[in-house]
Amino acid sequence: MPAAALKPKPLPTQSTAKRPVLLDLPYAPVEKRPLPPGRPREWYVTHNRRLKAMRLAIALLDSGVLMPNQARDETIRSAAELIGVHPPSDTTCHMVRALMRYSR
Repeated sequence: MPAAALKPKPLPTQSTAKRPVLLDLPYAPVEKRPLPPGRPREWYVTHNRRLKAMRLAIALLDSGVLMPNQARDETIRSAAELIGVHPPSDTTCHMVRALMRYSR
């Protein structure tokens, strides 16, 4: 018997399921580590904004929002409320759409 026949079938993901797979709640973020000291303040602001945009883009993709034109500011802010982060600024919303656009 081939080895492939013995492997259990994996659970469906968002891309293989017949219906959208709901976001597993509660969301447990990765343990945070301290940022390196000695950088300019603007570096920390940009770094944290990128991390937040990345988390939001992943949450939107998991919830079925696959195209950047589907991710309006209201949709992004409701996803932020769902995963428990502060509402993003207009700049962060723009960055979320850019991440979704360039991930293809």
